[in-house]
Amino acid sequence: MNNLGRTAAQLLEEKSVALVLGFEEGSKGPRPFFCRKAEDAGRLILDERCNHNLATYLTKKELIGTDRVALTAHLPALRTILQLSAENQLSEDRLIVLTTNEKGEAVRFDRFEEISQYLADRPLELDPSDQKLIADLRKMTREERWNFWMAEMNKCVKCYACRAACPLCYCTRCVVEVNCPQWVQSWSAPLTNMEWQINRVMHMAGRCVGCGACKRACPVGIPIHLLTQSMMEDLNNEFGVVPGTPNEAGNVLSTYKVEDKENFIK
Repeated sequence: MNNLGRTAAQLLEEKSVALVLGFEEGSKGPRPFFCRKAEDAGRLILDERCNHNLATYLTKKELIGTDRVALTAHLPALRTILQLSAENQLSEDRLIVLTTNEKGEAVRFDRFEEISQYLADRPLELDPSDQKLIADLRKMTREERWNFWMAEMNKCVKCYACRAACPLCYCTRCVVEVNCPQWVQSWSAPLTNMEWQINRVMHMAGRCVGCGACKRACPVGIPIHLLTQSMMEDLNNEFGVVPGTPNEAGNVLSTYKVEDKENFIK
C-alpha cells in the first residue's frame, strides 16, 4: 500500500472520516473512487493522469452526505477548495484534504490555511499550449476572434457538460434553466451558444482555477477553457486577483456598492 493509501486507511479505521474521495485505476485509466472501507484504501492513486477535479463533489451533499470526508487533491483541486471556502461553500471541520508532494509522500491538511501556505510556493501556471493559444487569439483582430469563436460555438450541442464538470458551478438552479423570464435560449445555435458561454465566463470571472475540467468534458472539443483562463490572466495582471485567495474587496463581479459610479450607463 502506498503512502496515500496508508494515510487514508488510518483515517477510515479511526473513523476520522466516513468517506475518502479519490482515484482508482480503471479499465481506461484513473477514475473517481468513493472509498468507505479501510481495506479498500490500497486502491487509491494520485498521479499526473488524475486530472479530474474531485472538488466538484464537495458541494453535492446528495453524493457525499453530511459526515466528515477526506479528499485526495492535485494542485487545481487544492485551489478550488480555497475558492469554495472563500465563497462560504465548505466547512473546515468537515473536510480533510490529502495530496502527495514531489517525493510521492502523503501530505495531510486539516485547515484551509495550511493549503494556502502549501500553494504559496506553487503558483498557478497555465499549460504552455494554452498560453500559446491565448497569445495567438490575442494577436487576431476583433473580427477574426469573433469568427473563430462563432465557428467553435457552431459545434456546441448545449449539453452543459462544461457546467457539470466545473467545481465552481454549484448553483442549485442555473440561469439557463430559468424560463420566467428566459435569459438564455434553450436551443442550440451559434449565437445562443455564444450567449451561454459569455454568461458562464462572466460568472467565472476571478474564480476560475485553471483546472481544465470544462475542456476535457466537452464532447465536441471546443476550447472553452481558454475563455475563462484568458479572463483569469487579465484579472491577475490588472487587479492582482488570484483564484482561491481571499479578496477583501469581494468577488470580482458579485460585489455591489451603493456608491459605485454608473457613468458607464448611456
